[in-house]
Amino acid sequence: MYCVINIQLICKVLNILCSIISCPTATRFSLNICQLFMFMCRFSLLLLDLEEHYFEQHTAYNLSSRGPVANRRSSGSLKICSKSVIFEPDDAVQPILKIYLIKEENVVAPYKYERGETKVTFQLEAPGKTEDVVQMLLQLHRASCLDKQGDQTAMVAAILQSRLARTCFDKNSFQHVTEIPHMECVAEMVSPLVTNAGHICITDCNLYFQPMNSYPDSVVQIGLHSVKRIYKRRHGLRPLGLEVFCTENDLCSDIYLKFYNTKERDELYYYIATFLENHIVECTAESYMLQWQRGHISNYQYLLHLNNLADRSVNDLSQYPVFPWVISDYSSTELDLLNPASFRDLSKPIGALNTERLERLLERYRDMPEPRFMYGSHYSSPGYVLFYLVRVAPEHMLCLQNGRFDNADRMFNSVGETWKNCLEGGTDFKELIPEFYGSDGSFLKNLLGLNLGRRQGGGRVEKVELPPWASDPDDFLEKMRLALESQYVSEHLHEWIDLVFGYKQRGCEAVAAHNVFHPVTYEGGVDCDSIEDPDHKIAMLTQILEFGQTPRQLFVTPHPQRITPRNLTILIRRYLNILSPSMESFEDLTEESKKMAWSNMNKLALQSCHKIHKEAVTGIAVTLGGDSIFSTSQDSTLKMFSKENGLQRSVSFSNMALSSCLMLPDDKIVVCSSWDNNVYFYSIAYGRRQDTLMGHDDAVSHICWRDDKLYTASWDSTVKIWKCVADDISSKKRTQFDLLAEFEHEAGVNTLDLSPAGTLLATGTKEGTLTLWDIANPLPLNQLTCHSGKIHQVAFSPDSRHILSVGEDSCLAVTDVQTGMLIATVHAELEQRCLCWDGNTVLSGGMSGDLSVWDLLSSKVIHKIPAAHSGAVTCMWMNEQCSSIITGGVDKQIILWKPEY
Repeated sequence: MYCVINIQLICKVLNILCSIISCPTATRFSLNICQLFMFMCRFSLLLLDLEEHYFEQHTAYNLSSRGPVANRRSSGSLKICSKSVIFEPDDAVQPILKIYLIKEENVVAPYKYERGETKVTFQLEAPGKTEDVVQMLLQLHRASCLDKQGDQTAMVAAILQSRLARTCFDKNSFQHVTEIPHMECVAEMVSPLVTNAGHICITDCNLYFQPMNSYPDSVVQIGLHSVKRIYKRRHGLRPLGLEVFCTENDLCSDIYLKFYNTKERDELYYYIATFLENHIVECTAESYMLQWQRGHISNYQYLLHLNNLADRSVNDLSQYPVFPWVISDYSSTELDLLNPASFRDLSKPIGALNTERLERLLERYRDMPEPRFMYGSHYSSPGYVLFYLVRVAPEHMLCLQNGRFDNADRMFNSVGETWKNCLEGGTDFKELIPEFYGSDGSFLKNLLGLNLGRRQGGGRVEKVELPPWASDPDDFLEKMRLALESQYVSEHLHEWIDLVFGYKQRGCEAVAAHNVFHPVTYEGGVDCDSIEDPDHKIAMLTQILEFGQTPRQLFVTPHPQRITPRNLTILIRRYLNILSPSMESFEDLTEESKKMAWSNMNKLALQSCHKIHKEAVTGIAVTLGGDSIFSTSQDSTLKMFSKENGLQRSVSFSNMALSSCLMLPDDKIVVCSSWDNNVYFYSIAYGRRQDTLMGHDDAVSHICWRDDKLYTASWDSTVKIWKCVADDISSKKRTQFDLLAEFEHEAGVNTLDLSPAGTLLATGTKEGTLTLWDIANPLPLNQLTCHSGKIHQVAFSPDSRHILSVGEDSCLAVTDVQTGMLIATVHAELEQRCLCWDGNTVLSGGMSGDLSVWDLLSSKVIHKIPAAHSGAVTCMWMNEQCSSIITGGVDKQIILWKPEY
């Protein structure tokens, strides 16, 4: 609790400031009071006004003319700020005094003013500082006397920059004398509702921030080796912020800095990022999406990551992390998380959940001149955040609302009432904050014993009223967490992400989804730097800070759904047409063996090497029993190799290179594609070419086989599907192939792959374009340029949810099948030519001859076999059980590998 006294200025401050009283051991100066705040608490930056700066402090004495003689001289700290002078007594029982430096006619509502003149005299302990303090106050008073607020702000900013320019970082604060400074600049440290100016210095091992006023500490030091993540931030919709995290706690950072220009922010960011590139992994929204889709991170963790990437920070109340309301039932005695009716419709914004209210809002929207918006308030703003947190952060609420709590009936009194108002209120569209899904329920209790007022019914505002299904705050939070991680929310959370972080945030999709807010809330909606009128700029910045801001858009295409047990079952049934019980049992054993093989992929053991070609190996095919290995090469030959008997056959079909090969299911025919535009069928039993398919106008680059259908990719920019007409292709009779479909591309097709069920086709071109096709329809389902050069190989994941591709640009790219969105890009040191993968782990062969095992979730190489080949690895084969691998390279060798168990 504290008392507020405001007394209006009568005399001219200038005359009083010039009346300096001399003293043998100290110097005094006097001030008349504009406003006098007496807080029964200690000094905090929250005592400053919005955009007010705290410059310096001096040890001083308050020589009061009132009260008992013993209390007329109190020691303390005199703090010089841009709009006021604050005296903090050493005696914690005495009040803090805040003296405003403003003109007589300035009135700051809602404070009451009392007529009369009160003089407060301060005596500085250091005599030599008095003249500097007086001059500083004179400058600040001149700024306060300017007519326009913009001019006042500009003059204060000039004073601030001048003071920062006259000082520099004190290198005596270095942790080690051997540290080498890399960069120095000025910035402000950001915390909720306040900023604090100072100097930044980054060395070869530490990041330092030295506040100009030495508050709360003389220096903040962060070891670069302890940094886990760094994020560029928008501050006031301008790209000036940088936030540093040294812990895995995604909510609280170690420091948030606001720079005065983007160039210095970026320079510091890239220096830290370069230093840390071998220590931490920079995760993207797409990589987190992949982890979330596969169940490696929870819904809660994923939302925290998205908030972080979208510039949301607990240090910036206008961009506080936003979480959805997920429960709609706050009246039942039992919460049924298996009943969809217990949940909110996550495909709609809060404002669109009530159809009657939405109709009224749309009617107003249709009659509104440009720029139009549907909702007059945002779903996240400083006021809403503190509405929820007032019981644990009352000082922030008092700072935001000029020293007063809100009306008792408008406080956060009940979860159920708040939800009801969000559904029915004409201007209330707020979402929730992460605390509702955390483990600390103190924001629901009044542990500080705050006097938050009485409601109209006479009852005092105490703890928050919980739904009947919650016995206490801990039980409430536990059930909220269970709801967030429930089956229903997991299946629908992507719809809410589309609204808040995704493609329905802006444009025509936002209009269709009834998700349009005031233009000033969107990134790029206002360019404050282009506003010339200072008053207009200040008003705009204030509106941005108080109204709330829309998160940075992270996705521009529909967000894929999470793979949950239920929709995974549907997926399996769709692709496998429901296996019989015996088949399911066999499939389980196969899956277990595959998992074991992939878990040991970092323990590949070389079995044997065989140099059987004269040029680079281009394709490998193996019989079902693994006894015979066939390989094609740029030397135009097909070779048959036996593990027991060595090289057995060599066949040449033409004088041009063969590009790939495959084994038909009956182990009797090997199919080879050639640069001479043809596809050749080789009979193993008869030892000769059985058929030739002349189906393209340029080299055939890759082939696939499924259900008596041949898929051929060619540099003539087409992919063709051929149907085998003969009953038995392995017979001596020539086979007829009918063309079933042709898929046209804009560039030569270099690779293709079929989904495990054979219903989808993925193709990669020489120009880096990946296209997804439905086999039944020659029109592309999705198409994107995911590489900046030729795509070497594409491969579906075993569950058909993703496609992995490698290309000339040295990238591994993961594309979501459902949305066609590029969800992860991993940069390799060298170009990767071929791959196998299980959906998470990748075995790839590179240009240098290395074999690399990648963990896509961490974007790291977890194992490498250097120089497995003496040159590029050009092709790779893996058996169905993933227990045997064969690689071919430009060194003309095939090498056999096995994972060691």
